[in-house]
Amino acid sequence: MQLLSIQAFGILYTVILFLLCLFIVHAVRLAVIGYKSVKNKPAEKKPAAAQEQQGEPVYYIVERKKKRPKSEYSDPKRIQFK
Repeated sequence: MQLLSIQAFGILYTVILFLLCLFIVHAVRLAVIGYKSVKNKPAEKKPAAAQEQQGEPVYYIVERKKKRPKSEYSDPKRIQFK
């Protein structure tokens, strides 16, 4: 006697296949990220004393460009549709 029908086996196999594909895709993505991180080793950091010698950062104040209102409008142009 079967405990599950054919449709239930199909659903079960579909869920198992989905989970397997999900696992494989994430494993490949994590492997690519790991490979890139090993391939591109970070540059050596300078000591903190060298950064202090540079001094404080300089900030610049920049004004926004102001739009001048038009005092005169040109004559309307005639539009022809073909």
